Amino acid sequence: MPSLFPTKGILGDHFSHQIPYAKSASNFSSPQKHSRFSAWSAVDDMKTKAGALSSEAQKEISKASSAAQAKNGQIELYSLNFYAACTFGGLIACGITHTAVTPLDLVKCRRQVDPKMYKGNFEAWGKIGRAEGVRGIFTGWAPTFFGYSAQGAFKYGGYEFFKKFYSDLAGEEAAYRYKTGLYLTASASAELIADVALCPFEAVKVRMQTTIPPFASGTFSGISIITGKEGTAGLYKGLYPLWGRQIPYTMMKFASFETIVEAIYGYMPKKKSEYGKGVQTGVSFVGGYAAGILCAIVSHPADVMVSKLNANRQPGEAFGSAMGRIYKDIGFAGLWNGLVIRIFMIGTLTSFREYSLHAVPEWSKADIGTEWGIYDSFKVFMGFPTTGGAAPPPKQTANL
Repeated sequence: MPSLFPTKGILGDHFSHQIPYAKSASNFSSPQKHSRFSAWSAVDDMKTKAGALSSEAQKEISKASSAAQAKNGQIELYSLNFYAACTFGGLIACGITHTAVTPLDLVKCRRQVDPKMYKGNFEAWGKIGRAEGVRGIFTGWAPTFFGYSAQGAFKYGGYEFFKKFYSDLAGEEAAYRYKTGLYLTASASAELIADVALCPFEAVKVRMQTTIPPFASGTFSGISIITGKEGTAGLYKGLYPLWGRQIPYTMMKFASFETIVEAIYGYMPKKKSEYGKGVQTGVSFVGGYAAGILCAIVSHPADVMVSKLNANRQPGEAFGSAMGRIYKDIGFAGLWNGLVIRIFMIGTLTSFREYSLHAVPEWSKADIGTEWGIYDSFKVFMGFPTTGGAAPPPKQTANL
């Protein structure tokens, strides 16, 4: 029975000539496809180019590492040349990172000495910038660089020495069993010596940052002014609180980081090795920042005393008397002045070192869980094993 309604074909034949853009399905050809969101394509293109540049950079760094190892020949682990190389690596690791956060350190020191000077960090940088320019914001960068380069050299070089020294005293089995305590003891011993190298520069740095205008134009002119008025003892009047700040700081930093990272991975559904570099870097950043917070809290009262003693201790005043006078002026609450900005500064330093470790190329094979980011990157570049684990036999050598 024929349908009372026109079919689709009849309607198409009848009306298609009246619609100029109408085409039959058989004659329709798809136009060339274009990206609907060109911005996404541009981002992908940038990622591709960045990846290519990263690969080229990795190749160049690998070539430089191979050239350095080939040029220097064989360096025996725990030899004088090995300790010299580790000392230089520590110099790089600490000098650069501490100098980079000088603006944070400047505001922290000034607020510790005079809490009413600035209401906040941004207000402080604004006032300093308007009065002294960008150079004023980096007041104290030179003694910071010299001081923490010296401290890093003795801390990392000394750590490698004392780690081996205490391992030999304890014996191979005991050294492995109690390696955490051994590493803490080694780091404390190294820090004890490193702070003696740091103290004169720290004295100049604190005085430059807490006097307006700075009492000296440079590091060595500052040393001359202090020794001319107070003798050599003037450079070391903050040594005891510096030990009280740095030794617990170093021990806490070493002990807490690996524990925090291990705990984070314990709560995650997969094993650490199953995650990509991005996730591992993020975990390291969080762990480093958390360790930095703990370090800052443990060592902050001593840090305030270092700033106060270097700024306000009278010539010839006994250490105990000066501490008592300062504590009477500021009270217990005053020992925590500048804690927030110091947490930010220390967290940034620690996390930057961890991030730098993760940012090194794949050739490094560096241990992501280690505390000593930049330092270990340097060691791997030189062909040494990364920090951590029981001390290897003294005759083992690295391919240098």
